[in-house]
Amino acid sequence: MSGPLPLRFLCSASKAEQLPASEIEVAVVGRSNVGKSSLLNALANRKDLARTSKTPGATRLINVFELRPTDTAPAGRWLVDLPGYGYAKVSENERRRWQSMIEGYLIDRETLHSVLLLVDGEIGPTKADLQTVEWLRHIGRDFRVVATKVDKVGPSRRETRRRDLLAKLELARADVSWVSANAGIGIAELRVLVAGRLTPTD
Repeated sequence: MSGPLPLRFLCSASKAEQLPASEIEVAVVGRSNVGKSSLLNALANRKDLARTSKTPGATRLINVFELRPTDTAPAGRWLVDLPGYGYAKVSENERRRWQSMIEGYLIDRETLHSVLLLVDGEIGPTKADLQTVEWLRHIGRDFRVVATKVDKVGPSRRETRRRDLLAKLELARADVSWVSANAGIGIAELRVLVAGRLTPTD
């Protein structure tokens, strides 16, 4: 499925326990201004699926987007957008609440298949990104790094930036998807990857 993913907004929740049952889930994780909402909109080829904002921290709940069921694939296949970590201008209490919400979901959600960890491809992984990678490895969650905003990296710097990102994350080139929501780079390939992870196999 390289065409737009047939996603629809399903629900929001402030705690994982409030979510209804699902078949399978892929979570989208990243720092507050990495472009999660823009990527979700690009995957669906819609401008209004996920709320975008120039102010980091627009996503404050667990937001669920369901892949439309078909004759061969059931309902309950979700892309789950989690609040970003990092630069959102919120109180310390709210920041702790977000952290508890995110960690509780990622550790305990039984139908969570894997995580898409978004990293800014222009500036490379931050300290928070590296900590998140280490933590996901520690809890045994399968994850795929998606480097966003690659259109902002000039051709002369592109290969150096990629090598640096891979080295810092300790990943092979094949383990990272390089995308731009604005320019459409890598979006078709990422749609195929997401659809594959959300389609149960025998």
